[in-house]
Amino acid sequence: MSEDGTLEAAQAALAAEHAAVYGYGVAGGRVAADRRAEATAAHHAHRARRDALVRTVRDLGGAPVAAGPAYALPFAVPDAAAAVRLAAVLEDRVADVYSDLVRASEGPLRRSAADALREAAVRAVRWRGSGVPFPGLVERAADGSRTDGTGAKDETTGARAKAGSDAQATTGTTH
Repeated sequence: MSEDGTLEAAQAALAAEHAAVYGYGVAGGRVAADRRAEATAAHHAHRARRDALVRTVRDLGGAPVAAGPAYALPFAVPDAAAAVRLAAVLEDRVADVYSDLVRASEGPLRRSAADALREAAVRAVRWRGSGVPFPGLVERAADGSRTDGTGAKDETTGARAKAGSDAQATTGTTH
């Protein structure tokens, strides 16, 4: 893939990490005490990935996309159960953009993106209690959603949204 494609995919991953950091700030405040350490660890992991992606985007010659002041959540998060669902959605969205970065990159960046995809998929399973057949590949998702390149822009990640049941889920409450 072209260097521009790699930069675009890295920017989308960075935007998703910004959104995940924000989302974990919301989820972490509402998750049950027995899962708070897990939420904190995920928050720290996303911050570290975000910081690494800032350096990556600069190395690729781009200006890193800035974090938004707030993000539209896919649904209201009034309690611990909703916080767990939010964490799973955040991880699914992060896995999705990292799959694009895996496809767009080579060498160490590709390996790092694959590692991030795997980590997000594992965290999603822990939050959800079950996995999906092909993490990061919406076109193979169990809910029938698929990637066809025509999705609308995802306001949470800044990336092109995937078509399907979760495609319009970014019009929720902001915090």
